[in-house]
Amino acid sequence: MSVDGFLLCGTRAAEARPVRLSAGPLSADLVNGNLRSIRHGGTEVLRAIAYIVRDRDWGTYEPVLADLTIDQGADAFCVGYTASCAGPGESRLAFRATIKGAADGRLVFDVSALPESDFETNRCGFCILHPIAGLAGSPVTVEHTDGSMVDTTLPDLIDPWQPFKDLRAITHAVRPGLTAECRMEGDTFEMEDQRNWSDASYKTYVRPLALPWPYVLPAGEPVRQTVSLRIAGDVRPSATASGNEPVRIELGEAGPRLPDIGVVIYPEDVEATLANLPMLSKLGPQQLLLHYDPTRGHGLEALRAHARLAAACPAATTLECVVAGAGDLDAELAAVADMVRQAGLRLDAVAVSPSVDRQSTPPGSAWPECPPLEDVYAAARHAFPDIRLGGGMFSYFTELNRKRVPAGPLDFVTHCTCPIVHAADDLSVMQSLEALPFITRSARAIFGDKPYRIGPSTIAMRQNPYGGTTKDNFDGQRIAMANRDPRHAAQYAAAWTIGYAARVAPAGLEMLTLSGFTGPFGVLAASGEPAAEGSPRPIFQAISALCGLAGLAHVAAKTSDETRVLALAGRSTSGETIAWLANLTADDVQVDASKLGEGRLVMPPYAIARIG
Repeated sequence: MSVDGFLLCGTRAAEARPVRLSAGPLSADLVNGNLRSIRHGGTEVLRAIAYIVRDRDWGTYEPVLADLTIDQGADAFCVGYTASCAGPGESRLAFRATIKGAADGRLVFDVSALPESDFETNRCGFCILHPIAGLAGSPVTVEHTDGSMVDTTLPDLIDPWQPFKDLRAITHAVRPGLTAECRMEGDTFEMEDQRNWSDASYKTYVRPLALPWPYVLPAGEPVRQTVSLRIAGDVRPSATASGNEPVRIELGEAGPRLPDIGVVIYPEDVEATLANLPMLSKLGPQQLLLHYDPTRGHGLEALRAHARLAAACPAATTLECVVAGAGDLDAELAAVADMVRQAGLRLDAVAVSPSVDRQSTPPGSAWPECPPLEDVYAAARHAFPDIRLGGGMFSYFTELNRKRVPAGPLDFVTHCTCPIVHAADDLSVMQSLEALPFITRSARAIFGDKPYRIGPSTIAMRQNPYGGTTKDNFDGQRIAMANRDPRHAAQYAAAWTIGYAARVAPAGLEMLTLSGFTGPFGVLAASGEPAAEGSPRPIFQAISALCGLAGLAHVAAKTSDETRVLALAGRSTSGETIAWLANLTADDVQVDASKLGEGRLVMPPYAIARIG
């Protein structure tokens, strides 16, 4: 029985169905002219080879494909197409692509581009994604543009900068006895550790970020690039699971306390939240994260609005306070504290971060002027002497990894994540969960056992550190860097949310915030969504489940296929164990929960289910 995509993903726009290409043991999925899930004998070799064109805000153009031909033989395949991207005004870029694969393990992706007029871009060329599962920290051989060869390793902890530059080729072991060499021609490539942004990949891309951007491709000057993959060694397929077996769930030892669950509240959402207090009580968050940003006009009235909500809700409160940093820090933060007192706002904690730090500083760029963080924290401590003080980044782990805050004066460290910085298709967003354990482990390596918070982290992007603005998405499409995402309103978000919590649970977070209450990041539906306006979105059930687990001891929960099902379990002081499962796929999945005292069950697409 088919399931309505609108209920699953909040949009009636269907993603392009992949075309499976195969040549003996080599296979790849063709999606919108690019390659995904490149495998040999069932083992993933590369996550993607894609020809990407980005605008000046790092948004990704969606090329219009034409003249597509697919020649699929028994031992080879060949794909050809033309495509074009329309930029601002009359600017336009056309390109011709060919893809060839053979049973001997060779794959070639070649693109010749021709700007029909001057074409401005931040990036135009290939991106190659190496997976992280099984590869993080493993040996690779790197060939540089000068011909030198270096035996090294892929980063295990997340590298804040580019681990490899001036790349011509990179070779890694696919499995014992089998290697894959990926060679890039036509420009100078470098690699970044995309786990910084919660992408589940290492990305090799063109061109070096130290070069100026945006840049212009001159009209009429052709640009050609080629990526060649060569798989060599013991090419016999490995024994792999068919993917049809039930996913087995097993519980392990009890670990750290599961975190408090927060919801972020913006001043403009307070009245709608007050009008739905019974629903907020039913949701049961332990924390309200109250956003305050003077650079966006917030002042005394915003704090009074927050005070009304704090007085009506028993949850603990944290003020997420953006610091303008344009003048005297002591005066600025003292003024905020004075307005908090005037408003009668009850606070348990305040987190501060300079506004300028919400914008990313890419490699090769000049760091913007910013007050010393030691001074910011000292002024905040002086202004708020009797409550807990937090700091970090109100943007993403990327910025925290690159600008490691002096955590000594802080009571907790915080950052956010967003899964649609680089790609917004359903598979990429769900795969981003794979990167979260690397993020938390890297943060712990930097800040030790300092109390640690994450969020607000949602599918949609609340602020764009990499360009001038987030992308408007009123039509409910799957768009990278969008300020609203249709999946947040649908069943997809419930599965993603439980999966997120499961992936970060071993880190022993103090607080986790994965939604707002109302608005585009909230748990209540707006008009035109799968749920009726004002009723709970599917994510409501997921957030409520996490609120119910808060404070329990985390119990390690392993599944036999974490690409399909993730599990989160907690144990009470009385010994009761509660587990929540999430189906991360768009297909029915059979689950064997016999080790949890249950039998087999079938989980519908993107479903969540409680056991215990």
